[in-house]
Amino acid sequence: MMTQDKATSSIQFYNWKNYRACYETLNPSFSIPEGTPLLLIHPIGVGLSRQFWRRFQSEWYKQGHRNPIYNPDLLGCGESDMPRAAYTPNDWADQLQHFLQTVVQKPVIVVVQGALFPVAIELAQKQPNFITGLVLASPPAMPLLTKNTPQWQQKTIWNLLDSPLGNAFYRYARREKFLSSFSTRQLFKSSEAVDAEWINTLQQGAKNPESRHAVFAFLAGFWRQDYSSAISSIQQPTLVVLGEDISSIAKEGKGLTPDEWLADYLARLPKGRGGKIPGRNVLPYESTPEFVKAVAPFINELS
Repeated sequence: MMTQDKATSSIQFYNWKNYRACYETLNPSFSIPEGTPLLLIHPIGVGLSRQFWRRFQSEWYKQGHRNPIYNPDLLGCGESDMPRAAYTPNDWADQLQHFLQTVVQKPVIVVVQGALFPVAIELAQKQPNFITGLVLASPPAMPLLTKNTPQWQQKTIWNLLDSPLGNAFYRYARREKFLSSFSTRQLFKSSEAVDAEWINTLQQGAKNPESRHAVFAFLAGFWRQDYSSAISSIQQPTLVVLGEDISSIAKEGKGLTPDEWLADYLARLPKGRGGKIPGRNVLPYESTPEFVKAVAPFINELS
């Protein structure tokens, strides 16, 4: 296997529902691309975008893998348009379905971070023939995905945030001190891992105040629905990778051990498998080499 390869990158745009959406394509620099392409789905949060996957992309080719990578900015994030909208997982899945049909035009392996798993669930239902397999990095605790959150509650939170009060909160949340504190408390295993690269990327991504709408939609909990039957109907092979110190921001997942967390997924996924690696909640960024090593055999098997 080749090692120390690098990537060639291309930033492009496409149109969806009168919006302009951005994506990045990557291929190995010094070898011919081979294997099933990867479709990366970034998390939603203050300043988050496709840049979340930068370390993963670099490490993927450094370890000698050759799969092409498609890394889109979801609407409301990064360099894609940022309309004022209460985005749902179905909206983003529609965007990615269009992306697969018109840009990629071939089956992919979906690699999705955290609580954007519902977007992958919706996408797998809409376009199963385009998805060869799924990799779930630190997905939410199963109790969050197996009961409905009342719509009135979601809309109340959205309306509260979509206001001058919410605007003030977003300006506060973009500050270095807040980003560093939140990342240390909720995302990373060690405070040393919350480095300048991470903070600078978030601050740059949150510079445009219109990026707040996607974050507010996520905080409103439009992704928190009962996906029990949908998860059980995923027929593609699915790999679940958890951090040994995984934790839940929501009360529903608190108290679960990593083994219990993983067992909940393997009990529901028809073709599920999984494991744990060092780290907490943002494994592709915090534990990049270990994450690549954990997912590569699965991806190679499906390629």
